Amino acid sequence: MKQFKQILLTGILLFCFAPALVVKAQQRPVKSNKAVNRPAPKPVMSAQLKNFQKLASQANVSFSFPNGFRETTAPNNEDFSFDYAMELPGKDFEIWFQVKSQKENYASYLRSINDKSTRQANPDSLYLGMGTAHALAFTGEHHFFTRTIPPAYLARYNADAGKTYLLNLLDLPVTKHYKYALLITLQKDHIGTILAVCFANEKGPDFFKSIDKARNCIRFNP
Repeated sequence: MKQFKQILLTGILLFCFAPALVVKAQQRPVKSNKAVNRPAPKPVMSAQLKNFQKLASQANVSFSFPNGFRETTAPNNEDFSFDYAMELPGKDFEIWFQVKSQKENYASYLRSINDKSTRQANPDSLYLGMGTAHALAFTGEHHFFTRTIPPAYLARYNADAGKTYLLNLLDLPVTKHYKYALLITLQKDHIGTILAVCFANEKGPDFFKSIDKARNCIRFNP
């Protein structure tokens, strides 16, 4: 358990500090080179990515495909339903994404406040149930190490709340028999929810180096 805590803390620190490191790197002067600065051809957008971008827009989420990754098929069945997936070629590493708009749910919640017969739960707390339900489905147990993401770090993703879950996975074909996962939830109050699951067969530094490559690909719009 102590090792798990250290690993999860490392993951959260990478998750939080990577954007600052990227900004710092972008501020360094770049030498002019006409050959290097030629615009790269735009990749063809797949139907899966088009649909994901549409769902992300509805939830006020921006997604930029990270360098080094390639698209893979996200599962969509009664047990696991995700919107987009990508992997690192040559690495045992994959990420699944799910985004949900909570705008209609929040409007419905506001309409129900003054009516005891139809009163609904505040959808701003749904990210907690989503994270726990997915963690349970992936592990088959109720005990997994979780950590709340601090507000100062959430602000870098324009989020209001979030949690991380370090998971020992069930041996399942749908998860390609990956052994471990870091599940991350981000919540923007009244707006939407982001859920990301990072899979690997090792839970050491290489796992979090791979996660670091995708740190800036998704966030809520300001």
